[in-house]
Amino acid sequence: MARNAEKAMTTLARWRAAKEAETGKNERRPYLASECRDLPKCEKWRLEIIREISKKVAQIQNAGLGEFRIRDLNDEINKLLREKRHWENQISDLGGPHYRRYGPKMFDAEGREVPGNRGYKYFGAAKDLPGVRELFEQEPPPPPKKTRAELMKDIDADYYGYRDDDDGILLPLEEKAERLAIQKAIEDWKKHRASGTPNEEEPDEEDIYGSDARIASDTDRQQKDDPMGLLGPRFTAHVPVPSQKDIESALLKKRKLELMKKYGIEDDEDM
Repeated sequence: MARNAEKAMTTLARWRAAKEAETGKNERRPYLASECRDLPKCEKWRLEIIREISKKVAQIQNAGLGEFRIRDLNDEINKLLREKRHWENQISDLGGPHYRRYGPKMFDAEGREVPGNRGYKYFGAAKDLPGVRELFEQEPPPPPKKTRAELMKDIDADYYGYRDDDDGILLPLEEKAERLAIQKAIEDWKKHRASGTPNEEEPDEEDIYGSDARIASDTDRQQKDDPMGLLGPRFTAHVPVPSQKDIESALLKKRKLELMKKYGIEDDEDM
C-alpha cells in the first residue's frame, strides 16, 4: 500500500491540486483580518470560522475526552471566537453588515445564551471541570424583605402577651407556688413561736417629716380655736407661705432691677 507522500505524487492528485489552485478552494485564510480587502472573501472566511466553531463545540460535549483535551478544545473555541470578531469588524469597515450588532446571538448546547462577546467562555464539558464548576454556581437569592404592613399583620394580643394565661399552664403553676410560699411562711412562724424568740420584723421607716404628729396638732388647734366648726376646714401648708409684706418687697425689688437694666445702672447706690 502506497504511503501518503507517494499518493500525493500521482497524476490524479497533482491534477486535483492544480484545479483547486485555479478555483481558489485551496487558498489559506489570512492570519490577520485586516490584510483582506475583499468583502466577499471576508464573508467566506467568517463562515469557515463559524463551521469550525460548530464542529469543535459538538466535540467538546463529550466528557470522556479527558480534562486536558477538553481544555484544549475550549481554548481553540475561544481563539476562533476572537478571530471571528476580527473578521466581523473588518466586514463592517469594508461597508458590509454589522454582524455584532444585528447578527443572531450565540447559544450553547443547553440552549442558554453565551453572555457577551468579551472574556473567556466555557462550553459543554468544560463547565464541569475542577475549578470551573464553582464559577457557574449561583448563590441563592436573599429572602424578600417584608414591608411594614406585612409585619403588622402578625402582631396581635399574643405578641404582647395578653393571652398568656389562656393556655391553662401558668395559673396552676402560680397556685402551686403560692401554696408552697404560704406553707413555708406558716412553718417559719410556728418555729419562731415554739422557740420563744419573737419574729424579727423590719422596723418601720422613720417619719422625718413628722406628718402624723403635725396633722394631730393642727387638728387639736382647730378644735380649740373653732369648737363649733364655723370657720370650715383648715389646710396644712407644707411649704413656707410668704406674707403680704414679703410679696410687696419682692415686687419692689423686681421693679428696681428692671429700671437699673433699662438705664444701664450697675451700682445700687446710684438709685
